[in-house]
Amino acid sequence: MASAHKMVTVKNRAGIHARPAALIAQTANKFASEVLIEKNDSTVINAKSIMGVITMAAGYNTVLTVKAEGSDAEDAVNAIYNLFENKFEEE
Repeated sequence: MASAHKMVTVKNRAGIHARPAALIAQTANKFASEVLIEKNDSTVINAKSIMGVITMAAGYNTVLTVKAEGSDAEDAVNAIYNLFENKFEEE
């Protein structure tokens, strides 16, 4: 089974609140792979869960690891990575 991971940094000043969390979950749900977001090597959440993403409480400049496992893992990680790079189109 394919797997992929990338480090991402929260670049939007408001951090991960409801709107970015919804975008992350919607994007993750487009893929068959399991998509996880890891914070501080301890908190691991399912990226397909809006509540999980919100409760992660990732503020500005927080570094996270996006991991995916499955047939489209690379595409899933890149799609989530691009959301972070584009500051969730907020700024």
